[in-house]
Amino acid sequence: MNEDRDVVIVGGGAAGLMCGRVAGQRGRSVLILDHAKRAAEKIRISGGGRCNFTNIHSSPEAFLSGNRHFCKSAFSRYTQDDFVQLVTRHQIAFHEKKLGQLFCDDSAQQIIDMLVDECEGAGAELRLNTAVTDIRKTANGFTVHTDTQSGTHTITCQSLVIASGGLSIPKIGASRFGYDVAKQFGLPVTAVKPALVPLTFQDEFLHRCRALSGLSVDAEVRYGKTVFREGLLFTHRGLSGPSILQISSYWDEGQALEIDLLPDIDVTALLKARKSETPRQDVLTALADCLPRRLAADILDELSVSGRLADLPDRLLARTGQRINRWQVSPSG
Repeated sequence: MNEDRDVVIVGGGAAGLMCGRVAGQRGRSVLILDHAKRAAEKIRISGGGRCNFTNIHSSPEAFLSGNRHFCKSAFSRYTQDDFVQLVTRHQIAFHEKKLGQLFCDDSAQQIIDMLVDECEGAGAELRLNTAVTDIRKTANGFTVHTDTQSGTHTITCQSLVIASGGLSIPKIGASRFGYDVAKQFGLPVTAVKPALVPLTFQDEFLHRCRALSGLSVDAEVRYGKTVFREGLLFTHRGLSGPSILQISSYWDEGQALEIDLLPDIDVTALLKARKSETPRQDVLTALADCLPRRLAADILDELSVSGRLADLPDRLLARTGQRINRWQVSPSG
């Protein structure tokens, strides 16, 4: 079977659906292809199933890129406010979490349905269960060969968009397809590295993280001049939580991170004040007023600090404060 389209988009995720919507609204005949059974699987699982669909504080400065001007043209044409208006027009209820993150009140499926409806309204066709087997450049555009349950197809088009996504989450269909197409056409491919991922550790530190697994604190995590203040979670493999996931995009392997476990408290000053006010208080009790008791006990055990505040010299209190407010950790990956 042969057919002709103005635009073929490979990938039925967020980018592919938005591209199909806009191209269709411009009067182009559009075909969106995806090998999955359902569109936008990554949207479906995002935000714990409620889709963190935008951030009201989005700006070009918030994006990582070798070219710091890369996002400016896109933001000048379409902003987070434009998308919020689209969501509102489809009567999708949403709420703001901390740091400007917007989530659906109900389900991420609402965002998927909205994008699919927008594509259909613009005349763009979404074709699922369709694997792209070959792409060729022609004098007038491209030839795309596909394989479906009903057989093979050949589609010619003037414009071809690759919106197949990256390598994350293979179990929902992520693959190297986009990278392979880029190499096929001689486009530069930047070496990939994990981003928005937990950080892992080895040896003694890993054992300590396992013992603290499940504990979560509000923390400030710093790498160089980059700082994130959000939740930090101890896991059986190391450290996770929003602050760690964010900083992982900036962290360079082999380097240390600095973590402030009590960013609103000068712990050294607190302990010295407690020593003056309640000298008979145990140092663990003093710290457990501010930190989970298991975490406070782990820190004190690491530093070999114990006993009544009155019996502890100020240098040990300062060392404890330094460990909590300026904790240096070196992830293994």
